[in-house]
Amino acid sequence: MPLPKRRWESMAKGLVLGALFTSFLLLLYSYAVPPLQAGLASTTPEAAAPCSPAGDEPQAATPTKGSAGGCQPRRNIVFMKTHKTASSTLLNILFRFGQKHGLKFAFPSGRNDFDYPAFFARSQVQDYRPGACFNIICNHMRFHYDEVRSLVPPNATFITVLRDPARLFESSFHYFGPVVPLTWKLPGRDKLSQFLQDPRRYYDPRGFNAHYLHNLLFFDLGYDSGLDPGSPRVREHILEVERRFQLVLLQEYFDESLVLLKELLCWELEDVLYFKLNARRAAAGPRLTGELYRRATAWNGLDARLYGHFNASFWRQVEAFGRERMAREVAALRRANERMRRICIDGGQAVDAAAIQDSALQPWQPLGAKPILGYNLKKSIGRRHAQLCRRMLTPEIQYLMDLGANLWVTKLWKFIRDFLQW
Repeated sequence: MPLPKRRWESMAKGLVLGALFTSFLLLLYSYAVPPLQAGLASTTPEAAAPCSPAGDEPQAATPTKGSAGGCQPRRNIVFMKTHKTASSTLLNILFRFGQKHGLKFAFPSGRNDFDYPAFFARSQVQDYRPGACFNIICNHMRFHYDEVRSLVPPNATFITVLRDPARLFESSFHYFGPVVPLTWKLPGRDKLSQFLQDPRRYYDPRGFNAHYLHNLLFFDLGYDSGLDPGSPRVREHILEVERRFQLVLLQEYFDESLVLLKELLCWELEDVLYFKLNARRAAAGPRLTGELYRRATAWNGLDARLYGHFNASFWRQVEAFGRERMAREVAALRRANERMRRICIDGGQAVDAAAIQDSALQPWQPLGAKPILGYNLKKSIGRRHAQLCRRMLTPEIQYLMDLGANLWVTKLWKFIRDFLQW
């Protein structure tokens, strides 16, 4: 039986409106996520105007031995924020330190990243002016050393964080998969296992957002993620990272990494307290094991070489620091974190997004699901800890806005997602 004319017209109008609205969203998203660039971004015209710190801006002092305190805290910091490496937790530490000491952040303009996956350029910084100087740069970017270097004083400390490449790949695949079209055609329910059976069959480096699924650490650090792992350029790039970064943290040894960071920056224990942020709910199925783990490591061969190099250098730093001393300081950090957990967190643990009562503590979720956990703040907290508790539990987007970042694109995208219940 043919559809009534009115109903047919209604369906046609709905299809037209849906197509127009989808086109609008694609246009918006194409603006919000700039095209991938194969080569380095060209420097901005004002390349001759390097960072010129004002006399009244806080300056980092090189640690010096002395009878009172032993050293001066470092306040000029570049954190190269890699993806899916506990970097959101470290970001919160930097936000708190900068806010506590009135430091100047270089914020992205409009979004919570520096036009990623495009290479970083100083023109992407909110309210940038030639010669502007900043204390802290810490949002997601595709690293461009010269552009970043021009925005911070000469004594700035550069840090980043790495993660086991197979585990990172697994996390990235689940988190970013919905916005990587090449995953949509993978057959079966276990798309990750299917992909790892023959990655080159499915992977297209030219595909939209494809960079999330191949050597993501190498990509984030500004290098060609499609290099042959045996190429001599790979070692050159790894040694370049070693020269540029004073500390490379490891996600798997996060507490030990924070102890080394505290030592390097001459900070107090309170400065590196943390709650795990942007953590994903434990998967229902098994994690990568055995053959799949080996396949994921081989597929991310550049990241595997990078991680292997800095895993070795990390433990050399631990040896130099002292194993027994490290054990004592890690234990002290964990005791302090546990104390803050009892003071701050209602129920004492992370909860699903649906159970979070305060919208200001809702973490950003990937498309199509809400696997990212968050926290509820206790109702009664003493004045001494109330501010610190809230800051430690505040997710990245909300904290950025609290600090004065203009995230109009991110907020618009969130409004559309909430409206469509994506």
